[in-house]
Amino acid sequence: MKKKIAIIGGGYSSEAGISMKSTQQLCEMMDNSLFELYPIFISSHGWFLQLHGQEFPIAKENFSVTVNGVKITFDCIYNSIHGTPGEDGRLASYFELLQIPYTSCGVFTSALTFNKYATKTFLSSFGITSAKAVLVRKHDTIDTESIVATLGLPCFVKPNNGGSSFGVSKVKHSTELLPAIHKALDEDAEVIIESFIKGIEISNGVYKVGNEITVLPITEIRTDNEFFDYQAKYEGKSIEITPAEISEELTQRCKALTANIYKHLDCKGICRVDYIIQDNELYMLEINTVPGMSKASIIPQQIRAAGMKESDVFTAIITDCIQK
Repeated sequence: MKKKIAIIGGGYSSEAGISMKSTQQLCEMMDNSLFELYPIFISSHGWFLQLHGQEFPIAKENFSVTVNGVKITFDCIYNSIHGTPGEDGRLASYFELLQIPYTSCGVFTSALTFNKYATKTFLSSFGITSAKAVLVRKHDTIDTESIVATLGLPCFVKPNNGGSSFGVSKVKHSTELLPAIHKALDEDAEVIIESFIKGIEISNGVYKVGNEITVLPITEIRTDNEFFDYQAKYEGKSIEITPAEISEELTQRCKALTANIYKHLDCKGICRVDYIIQDNELYMLEINTVPGMSKASIIPQQIRAAGMKESDVFTAIITDCIQK
């Protein structure tokens, strides 16, 4: 009998549209000969299963849905919600309470990795380097002179919790810093400001089945934009080279670091770690615990470059999740 898999997308953040594309793409990439696939979209307006052009509301007390008088429950949840509530631990805690297996990171790991500043601080205790950073909260008194003195220019201003480059700015002049902070505060109550590291940007996917961690080929990202922003990520304004055109020694060092980060954070499912290479050194940018799976996304490219099928990887992850 086929296992029933809910693929959840949407969410409450600016990333909801991207998440919905990931959900639709996952439905195409997964093996429907093994699984019954149910795309479920979560928004502030409600939680719904979309099936045959109709919407069926989800019963939140047990995450079931009734279709034409038949109650459907799920064997596993494949989480493809970028941003809140799928990537910050909120849905993880909900599924833990309901005792429904889910493919993404656990409550603590999700909450930690969603907070860029906290993740950098945690990983620094293991000797993992990243850009120097300052954290600003919504009601803080903002001393732009002190920030510039600490980080230098240019610098990056980002929402501390979030992804897909919404609310991100590259600041070249001190007069641009305060408007950039306010722009990021429109997305989040906390803002992280990071020093600029000039170098090669790369991204590395990783997942675990059983006790075996698989690190995927590395992708090198080249863009004429100021940085790998929303346009570069989703509107074809970048060139993504997989495998990355870097030395074999650096490739192996990066893959080992990616595996260690995955282990240190106790991650689950498919994740992606982004880096900058400067002077042959790796600086971690961030870890994405629910990476995009749309046609423009990096992880599917890396799976294919490894000589694997997307459907086989997702089957292994889902099967492992159910068995645990």
